[in-house]
Amino acid sequence: MRSRGSSNWRVLQSPLLVWICGPVAAFAGTSHPLSPTNIFTPESTPAKTIFGLSLFVLAVTGAIFLVVFSLLLYSVVKFRKKKNDDGREPPQVYGSNQVELAWTILPILIVVALFMATARVIAIVQKTSPPSNAIAVTAIGHQFWWEYRYPDLGVVTANELHVPVSDPVHPTPTFITLLSVDTDHSFWVPRLAGKTDLIPNHPNSMWIDPQETGVYLGQCAQYCGTQHAKMLLRVYVQSKNEFDRWIQEQRQPAFVNDAVSQGQRIFETTACINCHTVSGTAANGRFGPDLTHLMSRDTIAAGAAPNTPENLRLWIRNPDAIKPGSLMPAMQLNEQELHALAAYLETLQ
Repeated sequence: MRSRGSSNWRVLQSPLLVWICGPVAAFAGTSHPLSPTNIFTPESTPAKTIFGLSLFVLAVTGAIFLVVFSLLLYSVVKFRKKKNDDGREPPQVYGSNQVELAWTILPILIVVALFMATARVIAIVQKTSPPSNAIAVTAIGHQFWWEYRYPDLGVVTANELHVPVSDPVHPTPTFITLLSVDTDHSFWVPRLAGKTDLIPNHPNSMWIDPQETGVYLGQCAQYCGTQHAKMLLRVYVQSKNEFDRWIQEQRQPAFVNDAVSQGQRIFETTACINCHTVSGTAANGRFGPDLTHLMSRDTIAAGAAPNTPENLRLWIRNPDAIKPGSLMPAMQLNEQELHALAAYLETLQ
């Protein structure tokens, strides 16, 4: 297994791949794209191979456009109506074997070339085996949020995926198993990889090897219900030390603070406990995101709103105010209960 994976990995570093993806830097023009989902500034090998293929397809179709447009322009100028035109129909040409062969064979050759180039990129991306140091992640699509499990590292989180940066000299790719518990979803972070569907009862997979630290944004790209548009993706690419520190923090149980015991009691005696998990407590629900380290995340509601005390209270009081159609019910708490519950959740660092 390791031998085959190492072999496939060397294929990805081949000069041909570098040649295909060579125009990336020139085309992008800047390392700081205007859009965080800019497909023209790929930062991962799968995205670069897809971008290289798109440039090849663009070149072929651009050449076809130029040829057709040039012939059309030539015909318009050459055979435009002249002042001394007597109005007679010009000689007609029928049954030209040369012309018919040309417009049959050339399109076939073009389609075959595009098919072979596409098949090669698909094979490179899909048939790569994980090297021994790869990070394994299981991404599970829910309506309308993401669950991330790191089976080898003992970490469970939600909505914000953390991965280490991949050094080209010592690659550390992340291999992601894609599952869905309800309906079809699609995992798409444009600067890291192509779209890959999450289908119930049909495990899928993809991989990324981000080569620059930062936050990469994405989107569920398959309509999955009312709040499909707000099922957002955030991928945090960190240095190895930062990623290791994040893993250690996520492994810790929830912090217990007697000062917020009332809020914890409310959490554990209402519907919250049926859906959410808080490590180290009686809460072990699986229908909603794991909240053990809720306040370590930058956003709530799958990226729909910044994770601030004000938004957290609004989310508890009336989820539809942030995410209409959300499956989280309004808890119908009074102000004192709302304040106590939010204070407890704010301790989940």
